[in-house]
Amino acid sequence: MEQLPKCPECGSEYTYEDGQNYVCPECAHEWSQSVEVEEGLVVRDANGNLLTDGDTVTVIKDLKVKGSSSTLKIGTRVKNIRLVEGDHNIDCKIDGFGAMKLKSEFVKKN
Repeated sequence: MEQLPKCPECGSEYTYEDGQNYVCPECAHEWSQSVEVEEGLVVRDANGNLLTDGDTVTVIKDLKVKGSSSTLKIGTRVKNIRLVEGDHNIDCKIDGFGAMKLKSEFVKKN
């Protein structure tokens, strides 16, 4: 008998197949059979695209910079990002601002 994967949300072992998806009867989470459960640090942008180290992203909202009177404007391109654990999960250097941490929910991948 084929061993089905455990639910990535709640860890339940009682998953079942429904067409091209797996379904968890305990938490009602559904996920695709073709996508493997991702291991390690997973960071997604505002549109749900997977980000990786070295990507270039664009700021999608004006952001106030703490400790400064300046604002990071919408459309600012940030090159060569580095992903880190924590609330602000992107480390980067921005021209005119220097080293900075950003939240992935305020950027989109280019």
